[in-house]
Amino acid sequence: MSGRKNVLYLFDVDGTLTKPRQSISEDLLSFLLDKVKPHARVGLVSGSDYSKILEQMNGERHMSQFDYVFCENGLMYFKNGELQSKQSILNHVGEQKLQKLINFALGYMSKIELPVKRGNFVEFRTGLINFCPVGRSCSQQERDQFAAYDAEHKVREQFVYALQKEFDDYNLTFAMGGQISIDVYPNGWDKTYCLNHVADAGFDEIHFFGDKTDPGGNDHEIYCDGRTIGHKVTSPKDTREQLAACLSI
Repeated sequence: MSGRKNVLYLFDVDGTLTKPRQSISEDLLSFLLDKVKPHARVGLVSGSDYSKILEQMNGERHMSQFDYVFCENGLMYFKNGELQSKQSILNHVGEQKLQKLINFALGYMSKIELPVKRGNFVEFRTGLINFCPVGRSCSQQERDQFAAYDAEHKVREQFVYALQKEFDDYNLTFAMGGQISIDVYPNGWDKTYCLNHVADAGFDEIHFFGDKTDPGGNDHEIYCDGRTIGHKVTSPKDTREQLAACLSI
């Protein structure tokens, strides 16, 4: 692949390469690895942890073919399938502050009335904490139901406001992620964090594709960053069409 341009195409996962929390289609995966990769570097950046991205990319055999994989916004960083570095929110923030944050969030979510509630409301990851009012163990149908309810009633938007107000001195970012949850991480640990890992590569261009690019969405910062060329997409189908247009393939 010595003829590849010195360009990186970087993709959000949920809503961009896959439907939320579902697996990438074989057609799109083949397009990325067989059609796009010969022309440029390809990478993934997600707020999700390694195991979730692995599942969505249909296993390690496929995921290791991406030049870069940035889990949890790049706090866990893989290059050519090999782990390069790992950062921890626990070491950065400390146990006492994290417990106050989690206790407040659990109390807040206990007072929200929704069409349904399931389990797994707090998920502790390496580089961030994920709060989910409906519970991450909800079914796909319940996930979609909550997403529609949230769009009308602004459940997560109000939750973010409450967190920002309560913990304004914690230097944390609260961003809506995917369809159903809120990602919490130290300021600067948004998806722009991953760009630090490729700074020395000297790419002529870095193109980022994401669906949550509006203010408050977890793609917003990297989409607007001066180091990237941002592409707002609405679905995996839209991602493919915009990417094909970029590469004229």
